[in-house]
This record gives sequence, structure tokens and C-alpha cells, in this order.
Amino acid sequence: MKKLLFIGGPCVIEDEKMLYHTAETLKDICHDLNIPFIFKASYDKANRTSIESYRGPGLEKGLSILKKLKKDIPVELLVDVHCPQDVGKVSEVADIIQIPAFLCRQTDLLLAAGKTGRKINIKKGQFISPHAVQYIIEKVESTGNKKILITERGTCFGYGRLVVDFSGIPVMKKFGYPIIFDATHSVQMPSVGENRTGGMREVVPALIRASIGAGVDGLFMEIHPEPSKAQSDASSQWPLSDVKTIIKEALKIREVICKNG
Repeated sequence: MKKLLFIGGPCVIEDEKMLYHTAETLKDICHDLNIPFIFKASYDKANRTSIESYRGPGLEKGLSILKKLKKDIPVELLVDVHCPQDVGKVSEVADIIQIPAFLCRQTDLLLAAGKTGRKINIKKGQFISPHAVQYIIEKVESTGNKKILITERGTCFGYGRLVVDFSGIPVMKKFGYPIIFDATHSVQMPSVGENRTGGMREVVPALIRASIGAGVDGLFMEIHPEPSKAQSDASSQWPLSDVKTIIKEALKIREVICKNG
């Protein structure tokens, strides 16, 4: 049985102290639980609800912070990109380049990311079927890069929330790449608040249990020491203090399932 991969970190870089504390704590947790860990962070959140929303420190400053963090801790990094011209600089720092869900069909972005030779994590768009992921994969594969992860993060259902179709997990696993479940973005309620995205953080544990049962290869979570004070996705980020408990439960469920075939 392959070990469960854990990808976690804050939605966006807010300040270095918080970033370092979160990275160090998550690394220690995953070390204690003997599972691989990737730290995620964003220098820019380009698809925020409102023009007034906090986006992050920007490309140059953000990558400088992440480069220093990677050296100081050290830790593997996942960083998302929103435009092809950022890909080269991001690839110099990130171990995994992430394609955001809203951009998962953007051919130029996928090709630019694929050509770096880095691992590519593609967030499945809220608007496409599991079967359609095949065509996204083919775009990256056309560059000769087959270091691909696919992340499920819910589907738009038309009434101010996302719904996860867990039958899509085995469909996507047939494409031959690891499938990750994004437990925190999947509980978002897009644009239901006053110029911000809402969320149902309380259902995160239930969705994680279901995803493990469906056979995912890893978990993705946005994590913050004080979610209510987060400058992005305050309603859906998971508290840093509760991370170890929720991962331990997932590992126990996975062990039982694997033992019973």
C-alpha cells in the first residue's frame, strides 16, 4: 500500500511568521504519521470574488519568501500559477506547479507548465465531468511530461455550493495518475456572502472519510492557524490545531479498507 500523500498550507501568503509556523507544524505532523508532505502556498490569488479581496504579495516578493522558506525548513513546495508568463519563474522554486480549477482547460498554461518538467497538479474544474479530465491530461502529456496529479475539488450544482461526485474518483483513477481530494475547496459556497466566498467547514471530515473510501491517493487541505482571521477562504480553511486528528482518522479508515481489499 502506497502511503497517503498530504498537501497542505494556507490559501495565500499573508505574512512570513504565519507561513513558517504552518509549514513547520505540518511537516512535523506528517513526519510523526510517516506520510509524505507537500507544502502549498500562493503568491497571488487571481480569481478572487471581489476586486477588493486580498490577492497576496505578488510574484516577485511571494517567490522570494517561498524560496527562503524552502531553504530554511526545508520542504517540498506546491505553487499555483495563473498565466503562462509566470511559469518559468515559479518552476525555479516550486517542486509541483498547480493549475487552478478555473484554468484547467487553458492550453497555453498547461503546455507551459508541462514543458518545465516539473510535477503538475491539475485541479479538476468545477464545470467539467470526470471523463473530460482525459483531454486535460493529454495536453500535458503532449509535452513529454507524465508527472501529473489530478485533484478533485467539487462540482458547481447551481445553488450556491459545490457538490462532490465520489463516483468520479474511480473514473479518473483509470487514467493512470494519482488522484488527490481537495477537502477544503470542496466545501466552498461561491459568492454567497457579501463579495466573498462562503463555506461549510464542518462537513470537511465527512468528505474526507468518503474520499478515502472512494480510493484517493492523497489529501489536499488549505490550513490556517486562525481560519476566522484568514484574508482568503476564511470559511473553509481548516484549523492548524485540528490537522493531526483528521489525518489520523483518514489513515485508520484507509488501513481498514486496504486490509479488507
